[in-house]
Amino acid sequence: MSRYYLTTPIYYVNSTPHIGHAYTTIAADILVRHQRQRGDETFFLTGTDENASKNVRAAEEAGVDPKTFVDDLVEDHWRPLPARVGASPDFFIRTTDEGHHRFVQEFVQQIYDNGHIYEDIYAGLYCVSCEEFKTEDQLTPDGLCLEHGTKPEWIEERNWFFRLSAFQEQLLRLYDERPDFVLPDFRYNEARSFIAGGLRDFSLSRAGQPWGVPVPWDPEQVVYVWVDALVNYLSALTYARPGEDLREEFWPVAHHLIGKDILRFHCVFWPALLLAAGYEVPRQIFVHGWLLFGDRKISKSSGNVIEPLELTEIYGIDALRFYAARVARFGQDGNASADDLHERYERELGNDLGNLVSRTTAMIVRYREGRIEPAAWDSPFRAELEQLARLVPARLDEYDLSGALEAIWVVIRSLNRYVEERAPWQLAKDATKSEELDRTLYDLADGLRAVAIALAAYLPETASRILVALGQSDDLAWEGVAYGRTAAAEGIAAAEPLFPRVELETAVA
Repeated sequence: MSRYYLTTPIYYVNSTPHIGHAYTTIAADILVRHQRQRGDETFFLTGTDENASKNVRAAEEAGVDPKTFVDDLVEDHWRPLPARVGASPDFFIRTTDEGHHRFVQEFVQQIYDNGHIYEDIYAGLYCVSCEEFKTEDQLTPDGLCLEHGTKPEWIEERNWFFRLSAFQEQLLRLYDERPDFVLPDFRYNEARSFIAGGLRDFSLSRAGQPWGVPVPWDPEQVVYVWVDALVNYLSALTYARPGEDLREEFWPVAHHLIGKDILRFHCVFWPALLLAAGYEVPRQIFVHGWLLFGDRKISKSSGNVIEPLELTEIYGIDALRFYAARVARFGQDGNASADDLHERYERELGNDLGNLVSRTTAMIVRYREGRIEPAAWDSPFRAELEQLARLVPARLDEYDLSGALEAIWVVIRSLNRYVEERAPWQLAKDATKSEELDRTLYDLADGLRAVAIALAAYLPETASRILVALGQSDDLAWEGVAYGRTAAAEGIAAAEPLFPRVELETAVA
């Protein structure tokens, strides 16, 4: 059996989830669900990064200890995030887990034993918000962090350093031998150029900070939070299932999804750390852009606003999942807005798909008393569904979520045209065209069944409702995306609207 392991970044817990976190989580869930449909054994990991010094400061301000501070944030806001967007990870890792701490210590000890760590003095700038050491070229002309606009702190302390510079040639070889190691291509070029420009050793530890994973040979220091965080992709496999070590099964097929702001850590530091510890690098790293929600948010009459994740309460989880995959090509930056989501909800989900299901089931009830009879023939949808079955996997293997979704929508539009061209209401008036009516209704039901299976990774709840409405099994195996697989059924009823109308102005009142 083929295997597939996919990770999201682990998210900082110093604030609450926003649309960017939802975007990555939704994309990962779509990819994993699709691979599962193709018969792969999958493992999907997400979680939280909790050992940051900023959490210590925030806890002090809140008057609680750091563990209490992060526990409250994780349990109230971050652990529920996957369910809020319809995602089903296999494991939710917290970097405060005992199993993670134990493995991080083993991992850095191995690097130390292999001779890749030495002691020295670090003197330089550190951005607490980024949890990152900064050089002058990583700051604005005014000396501020490019991302946060804050002034980094000057730090001078004795640390343990990782010999990143020793891995420059090995990393360049890796990139040259595996041109698909980092995707898209322009991110690959960005990472390789950074390596080719020369690598400098970096501090692997922080002194004078009790919060974090103690350095095993020097417990007065803790492992630098970014090293600690990166190791989660491996550590989770050692304790996610009690009594099992999943590294042998899943690490060789590891795929990371990351945002463009953490490219250097994942595409340069992480493979070097793995090589230093004696591990293979991941199979692939995909770097996506940012999904930016427009500055204009929906205003309530009271003057409050609706946050993007709260839109699921208005439009439903599947609508947000659809929009995240539809609004921009995955990998590029995308500009999103509540108005655009509303327009796509009405036009594509409500009209294109929802009305098609309602019309089809209503016609089956009206003209065939709620029965679907096998009536497969030399239909034009044979070729369309064959093409769909090829296109979607090919595009998702390239992380082209919007392209795969468009391939599905091509068939949905084709089915809508088919209704108008075949005009079942006219065929029903002519007894000599009874067979033609049967074929037409069967094609519509069969096309919708295949579309539901193809859409299941994107819209899991909607796909299930379509299959139930058509009296079909809930088998989502990818082989079902083919013509003529719809089974005879009876008791079909006119389907309730899949996407009820939402009034933009009153929905948030």
